[in-house]
Amino acid sequence: MTVHRADDPRGREDGLGWVSRAIFGDPRLWLGLSTGPSPLPSGHRVAARYAVVPSVERAKFLLPLASRRVGAASTLAYNALRPPRVRANRLAVGALAGLGATGLARMPVLTVAVPDGVDPAELLLAEHLGRSAGRRLHAAIGVRPPDPHHKPTLQLFDDRGAPRGYAKIGWNDATRAMVAAEAAALRELPRDGGDFPDVPRLERELRWVDLAVTLVAPMPPRVRRLPRPERPRVAAMLAVARRGGPPAAPRPLAGSPFLADLAARAQRAGGPVRDAVAALARRDGAVALEFGHWHGDWVPWNLGVHRGRLTVWDWENSGAHRPVGFDLAHQGFQSALSLRDRPVPAATAEMVEVLGRHGGAFGLDATRRRLVADAYLVELWLRTAELAAGGGGWSRRLHPALLDVLAERLPPSS
Repeated sequence: MTVHRADDPRGREDGLGWVSRAIFGDPRLWLGLSTGPSPLPSGHRVAARYAVVPSVERAKFLLPLASRRVGAASTLAYNALRPPRVRANRLAVGALAGLGATGLARMPVLTVAVPDGVDPAELLLAEHLGRSAGRRLHAAIGVRPPDPHHKPTLQLFDDRGAPRGYAKIGWNDATRAMVAAEAAALRELPRDGGDFPDVPRLERELRWVDLAVTLVAPMPPRVRRLPRPERPRVAAMLAVARRGGPPAAPRPLAGSPFLADLAARAQRAGGPVRDAVAALARRDGAVALEFGHWHGDWVPWNLGVHRGRLTVWDWENSGAHRPVGFDLAHQGFQSALSLRDRPVPAATAEMVEVLGRHGGAFGLDATRRRLVADAYLVELWLRTAELAAGGGGWSRRLHPALLDVLAERLPPSS
């Protein structure tokens, strides 16, 4: 086990520590946190400096200090997507960065240094990506609590402060699979307009050291937050489910690729979820419904609007052979869980209510709404279990509460 100095954030157990280990993990890198001049060890030179916003203990963002222009841009880009309070805070930090005055707010500085004689592109992902792109790139880095669903993301800017894309990083088996899945999805999505939403362009996919990286083009600079984020975008959800084509013919749950996939994954996961899948098959095997694709994480914070068109990003959980209406169920459940901090039972109830209000547009009567709700909860549990098995750990929000809900809704005797 590596022992880090007290001022090296890689020894911390919080989000700052997790992000630092994932992005600056090479032991040859020297990292130091300070509120004043930070003396470097002999034989090292500074490769990057970041303001830790707003503090080490409450770190939310690593703001690159390459220049005033880069610092301001990294804080202000896409600010219209953020909630009003966050937007105001970003404006304030962006103004300080543009004036070169982040030190006046007593923001700590993270210094990253490389050994003399070592190419920074060998140790720093942003340097490597800039070398490949033929221009210098600077990374702004969000800091989130350690979580099995979280992947570090570098928002990349050039020397002029222009956005150049997002580098999404898979750091263990689970997250490496997720970034690879997003790359595959972006290669295949239609781009013909209509009701199908606009999606980012895939720039490249690469492996760097032990990281899987998907590089995605920047979003339109004037993309805005949805005016009514709670309202489901039904036409766009249906276009995603049908890949912009006509509806598929309904087919019974029994014998469907979807049920076969659930059963195989439940067998690998083991435990009560196998009983839940068996109960779902017994109860609803003869029910016919439409299957298609789903985005997999259709929530307000992955949606925006640009020039009157919906823009949708973060496709790493997308997949085929899912009941049409899964994205509607996901928005209902996750908005309650994450935005309103509802526990799993209450989030389930809100999902059922959303399906009741909007499910008719997806061809879902009461029986099919119940099927979609329960199948979605099984899918969500399997995703959670697979992330844990891939090295991400268990989601404390969902484990074991989601199993309790499944046992109530799909008892083994049903």
